Amino acid sequence: MRRLGLADMEEAACVFRRSFDQAMPSLKGLHTPAEDRAFFGERLFAACEMLGVFGHNGMKGFIAFREGWIDQLYVLPREQGQGAGSSLLVVAQRSFDSLQLWTFQRNLRARRFYEAHGFSLVRETDGSDNEEKEPDALYLWTR
Repeated sequence: MRRLGLADMEEAACVFRRSFDQAMPSLKGLHTPAEDRAFFGERLFAACEMLGVFGHNGMKGFIAFREGWIDQLYVLPREQGQGAGSSLLVVAQRSFDSLQLWTFQRNLRARRFYEAHGFSLVRETDGSDNEEKEPDALYLWTR
């Protein structure tokens, strides 16, 4: 595991897109690769601490977090269930006394993962306030 820099942006955006598309296939193609890179460069790398987990074939997963929030946590589909996401999440949990995050209601695997790591459901929405218009769920973890 190591801190990510702008040189890692392309690889992190690829991990994001592959993981997101598998978890939410109905939203596949919502953004172009160029839009993903812009989001990473302008928002995530500018506002968040970015950490990545690497293996022999490159980045397995990454987390983007800031005080009180986990903005993104994605692990390649073939690497899920092997501890990469847990190791990234633990770093964020050690950094702050509480963390919130949003996930889509239909992403049951993510919901189970966060609940297994001590996050509690705060509320669910109809998705009218998110870009994807997908019902989502707000989670909270406190030390």
